[in-house]
Amino acid sequence: MYWIDPMTRRHITLIAGTAALAGLAACSPSNDPVYTQFYREAGSIVDTGQFGNATLHNRQVMTGEKRVTFDLANRFASEVRSTVTFAFNSDRLDANAQAILRQQAGWIRQFPEIRFRVYGHTDLVGSQTYNRALGLRRAQAVVRYLSTLGISPSRLEAVVSFGETQPLIVTQGRERRNRRTVTEVSGFVHGHPMLLDGKYAQIIYREYVASAVPPSQLSASATVAGGGGE
Repeated sequence: MYWIDPMTRRHITLIAGTAALAGLAACSPSNDPVYTQFYREAGSIVDTGQFGNATLHNRQVMTGEKRVTFDLANRFASEVRSTVTFAFNSDRLDANAQAILRQQAGWIRQFPEIRFRVYGHTDLVGSQTYNRALGLRRAQAVVRYLSTLGISPSRLEAVVSFGETQPLIVTQGRERRNRRTVTEVSGFVHGHPMLLDGKYAQIIYREYVASAVPPSQLSASATVAGGGGE
């Protein structure tokens, strides 16, 4: 038998204890993939930048905002001509385009809580860079005209131009149907008091969407009030 002095015995005990602790740490459930996946404390997973987007989406679904926006967009497209066209290489609104926009404005006035977005398009003649700028000018022209009809610019967006990338008619030549803008419902005005929560909001919105007067009735009322047409 070997004799070990007390100081050496203490060192050996410390080394053995440290090794044992290290072994326990290696076997800790925190290193187990199952534990890591399902038993982390709340908030330990680092946000990769998508958490806010998911929260916004969930809020819109729970309040009914997503569904109402979809319903209003469909109704706008079915009751109003959402597209106006332009002459070649022009952003000027002709008489027909102005008539369509007056109809759009009449519909938009009924929903002061709703935002609209105007998309600009061109035909395939010219460079993509030039056409993207031209598409934006067309969208801006529509927004300016709607503003003169009493629609707040804060409810209108003309920030999107698809240029020549989404033609209705695929042709390299001049095509008026491709030289257009499209007006669409884009969502609710931020912070508007009509934005409610839960099922009560869904009921209110359902009745609200159904309450809009069709453009034909608006035109008829204007004719009666004015004693005839233009």
